Amino acid sequence: MRSLEEFNQAQLLIAAGTNDCAIARQTGIPRTTVRDWRRRRQVLPRTPGGSSGCDISHDFTELPAAPYSYLLGMYLGDGYISRQRRVWRLRVTCATQYPAIIARCCETIDALMPKQHATVVQRKGRCVDVSHFSKHWPCLFPQHGPGRKHNRPIRLEAWQEAIVYDETEQFVRGLIESDGCRVVANDRGVMSIRYHFSNRSEDIIGLFTAALDHLEIPWTRSDRYTVSIYRKIYRKAATARLDEFIGPKT
Repeated sequence: MRSLEEFNQAQLLIAAGTNDCAIARQTGIPRTTVRDWRRRRQVLPRTPGGSSGCDISHDFTELPAAPYSYLLGMYLGDGYISRQRRVWRLRVTCATQYPAIIARCCETIDALMPKQHATVVQRKGRCVDVSHFSKHWPCLFPQHGPGRKHNRPIRLEAWQEAIVYDETEQFVRGLIESDGCRVVANDRGVMSIRYHFSNRSEDIIGLFTAALDHLEIPWTRSDRYTVSIYRKIYRKAATARLDEFIGPKT
């Protein structure tokens, strides 16, 4: 959710002939947002205090819990929401080398939005955006806000916590399949499975480690932004547990 001031600042730089990357560096606005504003001048950002355009009182207890928990993990990892006229667009960026994850992301969106279908939009490089338009995305993902996720607080609502508690595996899977990886390493001649999750938001890392704690899966911080689960002698059960519901991305 970008401010009107940011939108106007970007438009001035666009009019001055500044390219998208330079605008992103100067303003802190994501390059993809600048690109959308350049291509679609009619798309205005949400003004402070404005309505999301949704006039429905949602009963979140009726949400399909497993798809929602998975998509929440995907959104917190590589997803973002932007305003498109009177609706909102959810985009989850996925690598083209993992078609099963792309298909699963589409399926979860379709499960949350019956009678509608997600679309897959090709991006430059080896990435696609799984995309869907709706007035309800800011309601379903209230973590949406101005700026990048790691620059703002990320907290779950009580109803989200209840869903994640019941479908913790799907939440962890969404996080791993968006911002994580599973690797097979060679430790002195012994093949070893490792899982890593990397994110610049301490709040999102906290949600990930809390979910692992709930599943009783031990973890360690490899560095400031990375959580790792190694298959060492005392943790063989940890990666085996993750393999039960995640496994290789391919």
